[in-house]
Amino acid sequence: MTVKKSKNGGAEAQIKKLREQIDALDVKIQALISERARLALAVAETKQQEGSNNFYRPEREAEVLRNVLARNQGPLSEEAMARLFREIMSACLALESRLRIAFLGPEGTFTQEAALKQFGHAVETAPLAAIDEVFREVESGNAHFGVVPVENSTEGVINHTLDMFMASPLKICGEVALRIHHHLLGKGNDPQGAHSVVSHQQSLAQCREWLDANLPGVKRVPVASNAEAARLAAADVGTLAIAGDTAAQLYGLHMFASNIEDRPDNTTRFLVIGTLETVPSGNDKTSLLLSSRNRPGALQRLLAPLAKNKINMTRIESRPSRQSMWEYVFFVDIDGHMKDRKVAKALADLEKEAAFLKRLGSYPKAVL
Repeated sequence: MTVKKSKNGGAEAQIKKLREQIDALDVKIQALISERARLALAVAETKQQEGSNNFYRPEREAEVLRNVLARNQGPLSEEAMARLFREIMSACLALESRLRIAFLGPEGTFTQEAALKQFGHAVETAPLAAIDEVFREVESGNAHFGVVPVENSTEGVINHTLDMFMASPLKICGEVALRIHHHLLGKGNDPQGAHSVVSHQQSLAQCREWLDANLPGVKRVPVASNAEAARLAAADVGTLAIAGDTAAQLYGLHMFASNIEDRPDNTTRFLVIGTLETVPSGNDKTSLLLSSRNRPGALQRLLAPLAKNKINMTRIESRPSRQSMWEYVFFVDIDGHMKDRKVAKALADLEKEAAFLKRLGSYPKAVL
C-alpha cells in the first residue's frame, strides 16, 4: 500500500491511522479465533458423548485447506494463507487432544519439517533414529501418527519405507509434499578451506552438479541424516554440511550458499502412517501392495482392471518379495478413494487377478 501525505499531519498521521485500523482488526481476528476454538471443543465433547476419541480427521482438514485456497484473493500467497489456517487448526486440535507424532530424526531433518507442515506446531514430535523405529512407535501406540519419507523427485524411492509396509499393519493416512532447499552450512569463515562436506547420501546426490562446480576437491561423506551433518559441521570448522533451514538454525551455522540443489523443483514426498481409516475427501489417493501370479503377461493382466475401470495409476514400484527368489511385489498409487464406486469395482477385479492384494490406505492428496 502506498502511503500518501495528508494535509492534517503528513505521513506519520496516515501511518498512525492505518495502525489503528490494524489494531481494530486484530481484536476482531482474535475474537473469531477464540470462537473457532470454542466450537472445536464443542465438536470434541459431542464426539466423546458418542464414544469416539478420534479427534483428528485428515479428510476434514484437507477440505478446510482447499476452501482456504479457493477463497484466497491475496495479497498473501495461497501457501502463506493455508499455513496460517494450518496453525489455527493445530492449536484448536491441541485443545481437544494433543497429538504425538513420530518422525525420522534427529531434530532438524526435512522429515520433521514435513511433520510440522502436516500437523502444525501444536503437536509433540518424537525424533527416532530409523524408519522401522517410526513404524514400531506408531504400532505400539506410543505415537498417534508417524511421518516417513517415501520418494524424492530427483533420486527416486526410499526402499526401506516401502519394505516396511509388507509386514506392518499400519495404514497410510496422508501425504506431504515438501520442496527441498539445500544449503551449504558451516562454522568457519571460508568454505574453500574445508576438508569435507557431509550430508545424507540422497542430499549429496541432489547437489552433485553444484559440488562438482564449486567444491571439486572437497571429500564428500555420507551420514545418516542432514541434521547429523549439521551437528558434525558445528563441531568442526573444516567440515561443511548440506542441510535445510531448520538444521542451520538449530546448530547455529553460517549459510555459505543457499538453494544449491541441482533441480529447482526438487521435492520429497512423505507419508503419514497410523491406524486411522479416512473417509473420502473429494480428492484422494489410494496406495496398494500387489503381487502377480507366475504366468506369461502377469503384470499386464494384473493392472488390466485399473484400465478397464478407467482408474488413473500415478505410480508403480517393484520390490523383492523376500518370500522366494525372483518374486516381486508392486507398490501402486491410484487416483480416488477405495470407497469410490469405480475404485471399489477395480479393487474387486484386482482381488480375482492378483496373487496378493493389500490395501495400504486411501487418504487426501497433499494440499500444501
